Amino acid sequence: MALTTIGFDADDTLWYHESYYRMTQGHFARLLADHADPDHLLERLLEAERRNLGHYGFGVKGFVLSMIETAIEVTDGRVPARVISDIMAAGREMLSHPIDLLPDARAAVTALAQTHRILLITKGDLMDQDRKLAQSGLGDMFYAVEVVSDKTASVYARAFARHGTGAAQAMMVGNSLKSDVLPAIEAGAWGIHVPSGVPWALDVADPPTGHPRYRALPGLGALVPLVSMLDG
Repeated sequence: MALTTIGFDADDTLWYHESYYRMTQGHFARLLADHADPDHLLERLLEAERRNLGHYGFGVKGFVLSMIETAIEVTDGRVPARVISDIMAAGREMLSHPIDLLPDARAAVTALAQTHRILLITKGDLMDQDRKLAQSGLGDMFYAVEVVSDKTASVYARAFARHGTGAAQAMMVGNSLKSDVLPAIEAGAWGIHVPSGVPWALDVADPPTGHPRYRALPGLGALVPLVSMLDG
């Protein structure tokens, strides 16, 4: 069946994202250097993020709250007010950071928007994702945008049915096997993995090697030829 609909993830698929988190984590470790070893501190932060996903969801705001919670824990409640202030300032900087598109992102979206319905399906804070999409210059190319609390097979099935012709004629493109590829394939769509840098520790999964609807690409520059081949 020919493809009619192509979904794209946003963060670390179309533009850089995780690298800003890594820089902020480094700043966080320096702020708490007198209270915890950096590796131990970041392990505690990851534990806090895992605990808090169900409460705060994905995005910068939840990340900042997890940093504050971790700072309180490792200092036994004695974290200086200036450290809390610095953490909040780092979060505001993340929320205002300029958007830097990944290689071939604009070319791939522009080309495929001429022939298919292009969707943006992303997790995170609605206001932050709206800001990044507006700054990316890609917004007008998407047939629809969905900012979701999580990415599951049912979420993809509904999105591809609502904005396209169903999952069987759809493809999801993203850097995360756990969020972008595996649930899309479970929904019946193609799952295209385009790795980007170091993945978030809570978003790691094994590739579905051998599945007929799975492909791994070295970059977005290989996406248009793949779509052309699958369309026959």
